[in-house]
This record gives sequence, structure tokens and C-alpha cells, in this order.
Amino acid sequence: MKVYLDNAATTPLAKEVLEAMLPYMQDYYGNPSSIHAHGRQTRAAIELARKKIAQLLNTSPSEIFFTSGGTEADNFAICSSIDTFGLRRAITSPLEHHAVLHTLEYLQKTGKIQLDYVEIDAQGNLNYEHLEELLKNNSPALVSLMHANNEIGNLYDIERIGELVKAHQGIYHCDTVQTVGYYTHDLQNLKTDFIVGAGHKFHGPKGVGFMYMNAQSKIHPLIHGGAQERNMRGGTENLYGIIGLAKALELAYENMAATRTHLEGLKKYMIEKLQTNFENIRFNGMSGDMDKSIYRVLNVSFPPSEDSDMVLFNLDINGVSASGGSACSSGSDVGSHVLRALKPEMNRAAVRFSFSKYNTQAEIDYVIEKLLELYPKPVLQS
Repeated sequence: MKVYLDNAATTPLAKEVLEAMLPYMQDYYGNPSSIHAHGRQTRAAIELARKKIAQLLNTSPSEIFFTSGGTEADNFAICSSIDTFGLRRAITSPLEHHAVLHTLEYLQKTGKIQLDYVEIDAQGNLNYEHLEELLKNNSPALVSLMHANNEIGNLYDIERIGELVKAHQGIYHCDTVQTVGYYTHDLQNLKTDFIVGAGHKFHGPKGVGFMYMNAQSKIHPLIHGGAQERNMRGGTENLYGIIGLAKALELAYENMAATRTHLEGLKKYMIEKLQTNFENIRFNGMSGDMDKSIYRVLNVSFPPSEDSDMVLFNLDINGVSASGGSACSSGSDVGSHVLRALKPEMNRAAVRFSFSKYNTQAEIDYVIEKLLELYPKPVLQS
């Protein structure tokens, strides 16, 4: 059996999404910037996709900008905000995705900003009181704090963060890559200046995403070279990617309640199976708490073992795809900056299992079976 449980890294492309994209790969190929009929046809398709995404997020189409994915969208929001508004300070946490952390660290290194980090506890929870203290500094700041952590699943209170930031005249960028398509985002009422999405996180295509920019927080372009995206992003649009992105988000919203029920069931089932079959099992961050973590991520800390480094390798040999940390750097041996920040026991294997609507309980049973075979000292056989 082949089991894919790395859906926080990327999800399988939905059949309906591919069907929506195919005509724009084969038949409707005009450059959207051209004024002839072929170009007007594809331009109209892009604007319909933009309108659909804006409708789902309860905002205006003029506030949605297409990008190559979440990383570009994060860079766009962060770099251009600091440049446009002349900000000299930024606030983040040590648990952010590298698309945010590395960008802010670069800006700090080049002397453009002072960078402060919100305190976290051993479970990765933010200290909101410390955030407020940092914001009380007289100079306005860019605050970049995510909605859900991609590794440990922690959900953060973005409504509370937004209120705090706006009370101190700051700019709030929220990396929502892990939650767009799984939670509703009412942008008419959410006090964020920027949120971002990536199609491949919710069964859409890779290489396409979007940035929401509040109309009151208009920033300078990040990529120059053309008049695309209303003069905000140079470069020919990823036509069929945009079509697929909009279709995937539409499907996600249509099926959100059913998908959540299914994934919560899988996550609860795996937690129960792990706790039943292994002694001293732990869950990193808040991923074991159904109310305080995203319902499709479970980060498991296995009991101490000399062979802890081999668990992911052995799972892979047995056809199980999972992650040991941030999936976007799963090919490196640098390790997880998120888990390091939580100061875990170093002789424990940490495995992130992340679920999609295509996973089943039978697949969870298979993973547990293989863990019982591979793990040096399973305690109870189910």
C-alpha cells in the first residue's frame, strides 16, 4: 500500500480542477495582455477567477493579486510594505515559515529594519501580552504572524492580533497558506492588511497563489517589467494555474464542512491509535489538541530511541510519505527550526502526518501497523 500523509506540503490535484484547467492549456491560449479576441478571452477568464476568489473571501476583486505561490506573496507583502510605508521595525515569531523568517532576517541584515520576536512557550503558543508590549514602541511596525503553523499545527488568534496591531497603527501581514480553503476568511471584518494563499495546499495546481491587499494599504510592486495585475506584478499571468486556483478554492468552500468532519475524524482516530499502541507518545506543539490546532496536521513525538533518525526513512521504504518538519525544505538535513524553538528531547523522532480528503482510516491502520513493525520497542499490540 502507498499512503500519502504529507498534505501540508502539497495536496493531490483534484480531478475537477484539472478538468477546469485543460481547456486553457489546449484551446484558449491567447496572451491575456493582447487586445485581440484570443487575448480578450483569456483576460476575461482571469478576471472571472479573481472575482470568484474575492467573493469567497468577502472582499473586492481589486484587492486580489495573483502570484507564483505563497512565498512570493509573503515577500511581496513584507518587502513592499516596509518600502512603501517607510517602516523601520518588524515583529514576528521564531515559528514562522521560512518565506517570512528568511525575508525579515535579510531585511534586518541589510539594515532596513529592527526585528523583534514575540515570545512563545514550550508548546509554541504566542505570548499576546508580549506582542502588545512590542507594539507599544512609538514607531509603527510591520507585524507578520501566521494563522496556522505548518509544522505543529498551532492555530493563532488572528482576530486578536489584528485588533492589537491596528490599535497601535501597525501593518498586519498574515501567512494564511495553511488555512485558506480550510477555514473561512471574512476580509470585510478581519483586521489584516495582507493575507496569502497557495493553490497546491487545497488540491489546486503548484506554482500559483494570491495575495490579498487591503485597499487602504496599497504598496509598491515587487516585480517590475509589465502592466499585469493592474501594474502591481510584471510578467505574463499563469493562465491555467489561475483558473485551477479559483476552481480549487471554490470546491474547498463548497465542501468545507464535510472535509472538516472527515479530517477531524482521521486525526482523532490516529491520535487514539498512537496513544493505544505506543507508550510515552507525545504531540508537538498543540497538534494533539483538536480545538487549538489545524485539523489536518498531527506532529508526533515518538518515545526516545537510538534509532529515532530512521523512522521517516523506514516509513518511506514501506510506502508511507510523511515529513520530519517543514515540508518545503524536506530535502535538506538542516532540521526543523520550529521544533528547535520548542526545545524537544533530541533522541525523540518527530514526524508530521498531514491529511487530505482522499485519506482513509484503512491508511491510518496501515501506518500504525508499519510503525509497530519498525519502531524498536512498541509497548502494546492492538
